[in-house]
Amino acid sequence: MGFFDFLRSVARYSSDDYAIGRLNQRHRKLIEPIAADLAGARVLDLAAHDGRWAYAFAAAGAGEVVGIEGRQHLIERFREFPQDEAAARVRLRCGDIFEGMEADLAAGAQYDVIGVLGIFYHIMDHFRLLQLVTRFKPRLVLLDSEFSQRPGQVIDLVREDPSKDLNALAQVEGQDKALIGIPSLGALEAMVDVLGYTTEWVDWSDVRPNKRRFVADYFRPTGKRRATCLLRPKA
Repeated sequence: MGFFDFLRSVARYSSDDYAIGRLNQRHRKLIEPIAADLAGARVLDLAAHDGRWAYAFAAAGAGEVVGIEGRQHLIERFREFPQDEAAARVRLRCGDIFEGMEADLAAGAQYDVIGVLGIFYHIMDHFRLLQLVTRFKPRLVLLDSEFSQRPGQVIDLVREDPSKDLNALAQVEGQDKALIGIPSLGALEAMVDVLGYTTEWVDWSDVRPNKRRFVADYFRPTGKRRATCLLRPKA
């Protein structure tokens, strides 16, 4: 049993045991350990997709969750989720995440927790994103991303198809290849350090080898590997 088992009643997930199993396993590592931080918090979810993590934040106790997503058709799928008390605390809006954060900052918006789940390796402006995020002065940033395993403070450049929902948005009109950057662990640590935040890497090693089928990307020996990091203000 897991938090995302409710998705079995949502048509597009109903027969996708892999997607549900993966979401459940990630929920246990990403959301459950930060329940105390989420209690009553105002949360910003960047690149919110269909609102699944925004809903998880709300269900874990967040007082309000604002999600920014660049594809309207993904936002519309949120109505297929249970329209319960948790869903009522979620507000999704369509737009560019950078422009959305700048608008919120200009309006004096404040967020206690910010989720950067799955978007950090689909952009080129990593430091700009972190600059905007830290200007809200959140007490916690939850960042989950693919990372290059090359040594040093580097960013690998990769092209991907912007027509796919899980990829970057088009960066120029008519683009069929978007350029993205996959940072190394050291690159993230360097960026976070100069912005006045600490990095705490979530330990995935306690997931037993026979339980890693849904989250194999967190255990790749070479190339890129997914990892989770908690960013908190330096004391």
